[in-house]
This record gives sequence, C-alpha cells and structure tokens, in this order.
Amino acid sequence: MNLAANTILITGGASGIGLALAERFVKAGSEVVVCGRRADKLLEAQQKVPGLHTRVCDVAEVADRVALLEWVKANFPRLNVLVNNAGIQRRTQLAQNDEPWENHRQEITINVDAPIHLAMLFLPHLQQQQNPAIINVTSGLAFVPAAFVPIYSATKAALHSFTLSLRHQLANTPVQVLEVVPPAVDTDLGGPGLHTFGVPVDEFADSVMQRLANGETEVGYGFSEKSRLASRQEADAIFQQMNNR
Repeated sequence: MNLAANTILITGGASGIGLALAERFVKAGSEVVVCGRRADKLLEAQQKVPGLHTRVCDVAEVADRVALLEWVKANFPRLNVLVNNAGIQRRTQLAQNDEPWENHRQEITINVDAPIHLAMLFLPHLQQQQNPAIINVTSGLAFVPAAFVPIYSATKAALHSFTLSLRHQLANTPVQVLEVVPPAVDTDLGGPGLHTFGVPVDEFADSVMQRLANGETEVGYGFSEKSRLASRQEADAIFQQMNNR
C-alpha cells in the first residue's frame, strides 16, 4: 500500500490505535479524516495531529453511517481509503446474564454491523477512486478467543471472516482489502487501565505502517501474529494457556 497521497477515513480515530494510524498517515503525506462519538476527544486529536480533519459520528447508528458517506462525498470527494477501526470491548460473564441485552447488542453493532455496512456503503464511491482500499481492524482474538470477552472475540472473528470474503469478491477490482490484527495494545479499550499490559501503541502502529507499505494484506504483531498463523493444534494450546491463568 502506498501510504502517501491518499484521502483516508478512520472510524474510532480520536484515540488509541485509530489515532496512532491517523498520525502516521498524515506524516506520510495523506489527508486524514477521523470520526468518533465525542466532540471533545476529536478536538484533542486535532490538537495532537495538526491538519487532521474530524467528524462527530456514532457508527452504531445506521443514519449516522449514511450521513457520514454523504458528508465525505461532499467534503472529501477524493477519499479512497476506509479504515474500519471503531470498536468496543466488554468483559462479560455469560452465565450471570445480569445486564440488559442492549449493552451486548451495542458491542455487536459497533464491532460487526457498522464495519460491514460502511464497507458496503462506501464501496461504490471507492471503486471510482485511484488506489482504493478498505482496511478492517480485527484482533488476535478473532483467531484465538479470550473467554472473558466472549462477545468481542466473536465479533472480531466475524469481521475477519467478512474481510476474507470481501477480498475474494473484490479480487478483480482495484479495491484492496487489508486487515490489521492487533494484539493487546496499551490503550483504553475495554475501560481505563485494562490494557496497560499490552504493547505500546506507537510500537504497534510503526510496525503496521511498515508492513502495509511492504504490501502485506494481513498484518499482526506479537501475540496476534502468533495466533493468526497458528495451526488448529497450536491455537487450541494458546486458548488453554490464555484462558486458564
């Protein structure tokens, strides 16, 4: 992937992995738009990354997704890269079932419905651009689930599966379909302080950008690299080790 001279939309780009990728794409010479639910976080992102464009958008809402496409076409008609990065992670004990379904449905909606719908919405526009791409951000847990985040793991497995099918269907078009597969990264995914054991976000983002530039279509790091390349026997062993601590 050419990192320069693109116009890129990153969902969930006000912080964490999304913002780290946005910062590097800007430095590489691309124009970047990030969207998120909170205007204050988007303002902070703009202050950190001069030249960054922002849009308040809740990708959990169908109407917001449709409005986002129309806004992009009106304001950034040369947009050629969609990065589906927005996601939430919730720790859930399924047997307790003491939360309203709406909480779980939101996790599924943001992690699965939104990226699939956005890919389908933006595809006709992307096909008219130069060097178009869709980048889906999944997780190492798409390959080996963490039982304490069962819904999150399942949603990322679904997005990985969708990415494979989308890449196959678009193989004879100009649209590249890429997948970024993070391990646990030191961000606030799942809540403040829950991912401090992860790899530094800058370390991960630097690796991702280099490997995208090298033309790789599926990029992991550390644990997620090991998981995505594991045999079934190896994956089962990783699952037991990870979930029996």
